[in-house]
Amino acid sequence: MARDYYATLGVARDATPEQIKRAYRKLARELHPDVNPDEAAQERFREVTTAYEVLSDPKKRQVVDLGGDPLGNGGGAGGGMGDPFAGFGGLGDIMDAFFGGGAGGGGRGPRSRVQPGSDALLRLELTLEECASGVNRDITVDTAVLCDSCDGGGSRAGSAPSTCDTCGGRGEVQSVQRSFLGQVMTSRPCPVCRGFGEVITDPCQQCGGDGRVRARRTITVKIPAGVGDGMRVRLAGEGEVGPGGGPAGDLFVEVEELPHERFTRDGADLHCTVELPMTAAALGTVLTLETLDGGQEELTIEPGTQPGTEHVLTGRGLPKLRSNGKVSGHGDLHVHLDVVVPMRLDDAQSDLLRQLAALRGEEQPEPTVTANGNGSRHGLFSRFRSFGHR
Repeated sequence: MARDYYATLGVARDATPEQIKRAYRKLARELHPDVNPDEAAQERFREVTTAYEVLSDPKKRQVVDLGGDPLGNGGGAGGGMGDPFAGFGGLGDIMDAFFGGGAGGGGRGPRSRVQPGSDALLRLELTLEECASGVNRDITVDTAVLCDSCDGGGSRAGSAPSTCDTCGGRGEVQSVQRSFLGQVMTSRPCPVCRGFGEVITDPCQQCGGDGRVRARRTITVKIPAGVGDGMRVRLAGEGEVGPGGGPAGDLFVEVEELPHERFTRDGADLHCTVELPMTAAALGTVLTLETLDGGQEELTIEPGTQPGTEHVLTGRGLPKLRSNGKVSGHGDLHVHLDVVVPMRLDDAQSDLLRQLAALRGEEQPEPTVTANGNGSRHGLFSRFRSFGHR
């Protein structure tokens, strides 16, 4: 008959992993042989440990929930318990595993003085034209670099680190304390060598033993065509050198796109608004439009063009930058026409308009009411306000 591992730990069958862990913690503190030497308690601790090992493993727990026993016929974990305390050197190790008493999250031995460096971030202002075409830009960065005097070792030339006398090179010190659980051994990083196991007795004068120094340098960054505000370009290995001369992190260059006086961006598409005199809108005309790249496009305005009319110039927008850094086509340029009504007329102009109104029978026009009216005014190539700049 399959054993009831849930009953062994005293938890419900729908207990969460955290509830199972808390139950095991409580029982382990009561039953561990360092606290309770009674043989019955040791046998009970074996059962509790086996139950926890099973229920903390999702695959084994699934077998239990289906009515089976993942450990077979009465054996311990893995088909035979062997030493039930093989994974625990004593109560101090159990406390370390559950409450973080061990150095480095349960790791043993000294930690390496060589550590990887941090990433660095630099913001770069670009115009819309530079974002569209891409640009190579020299940038100045101030980061930690490898100390050329000690080559990252931290010691003065001709000397070397010595073994820490306090921890004997182990990188940690242990202490024994008495508590209601009995004698508890805890480990912590050595306060003298800070867990490295060795001490730099004669540090390098240039870096003070850190293995790195701060320096200002100039590097060239290649910004691909089609980047936008907030996008980042990664320069591998150009970040901060790590302590002890560890490998450098990466440098990320973040694009900050400046507003443009004529165009507004919407992804790879561009938008602009052109003011058109009402006579040109009524009679029709041909406009010469300067694009972002400095080229020129002719735009035919049909007679009777209405305010808000939109013309789309296909492929005259920005490059479409893919995630792999390659360009796949271009966006479009959307030209929005704003028909301007003159505010001041001289007598001759007024007479001409009255004649036109008479010819069209519009001396007393009846207004046409619509749901959407837009009386906004824009300057020539002014930003199209309906599209916010990213």
